[in-house]
Amino acid sequence: MPIDFEEARVVPGSAPGTYVLVVSGNKPYTNMEVRLAPLVYITQPDYWVIEVEGTLPGIGLPALAPYTVSLPLDAVLGTAGIEVAGARRRQRFDVP
Repeated sequence: MPIDFEEARVVPGSAPGTYVLVVSGNKPYTNMEVRLAPLVYITQPDYWVIEVEGTLPGIGLPALAPYTVSLPLDAVLGTAGIEVAGARRRQRFDVP
């Protein structure tokens, strides 16, 4: 299920010319697992959409808990950049 994020940023990777997406926020369940899931495209889009998803491994323990997840952007860059999609908002980044 898509979940909200509070901050998203693109930072330089460990190798020259590489980038990493870092997303953080609060998840609604302490035991929820959060991941970044790039959509699959047949051709490279202008902005590659990466969804912020949360999954519950069982019964949810309802309490807000912070999360931070990251994803290398080596294979998921659009011609102009990326777009992070949460439950209620989207944010675009131009990536060289």
